Amino acid sequence: MNEFIALAKEKPDMSYGSAGAGSIHHLTMEIFAERTGIKLLHVPYRGGSALVNGLLTGEIQAGWSGLPNVIPHIKAGKLRGLCVSVLARAVSLPDVPTCDEAGIKGFDIADMLGLKGPAGISSKSVERLQAAIAKIMREPAMVERMAVLGMDMQENGTANYVRFMQDDLDNYAKVIDRLGLGRKTNK
Repeated sequence: MNEFIALAKEKPDMSYGSAGAGSIHHLTMEIFAERTGIKLLHVPYRGGSALVNGLLTGEIQAGWSGLPNVIPHIKAGKLRGLCVSVLARAVSLPDVPTCDEAGIKGFDIADMLGLKGPAGISSKSVERLQAAIAKIMREPAMVERMAVLGMDMQENGTANYVRFMQDDLDNYAKVIDRLGLGRKTNK
């Protein structure tokens, strides 16, 4: 990680790719760059597969991606994983350190998947859905499949999910404003 940061500081024309402008991977790399004091040229791709192709062909020097897109290439030695953006190592890539372990202390940017429903859905319906989904997510085949995809499944409950989404929105809003991605044009 230190080599990468030093190289990026020496070569301000170094580029990185994301799955698209404003994608979580774009915003995560911008937060990473800001925290580490580096500047990189952003190359937006149309999705994670195109981003990985850009890395494999040398079109870009770095990228931030979801684990499913890069796991096979890291395991095959075609790409090098420098860190994962959460505070726990990925089960599917146990040899890749967290950013925190690699020296970017406190770096913790996670995705959280959840089910959303229409406004006004009854709390009884929410509880039934949560129980049914939690049961499915605990099935061994589902746990194994999610681990292969680099996902650590946790039951967080509605209140934690809502708080996570709000914190996420607040954090990303700062980056979006800094990059000018949220500006509306007058017509």
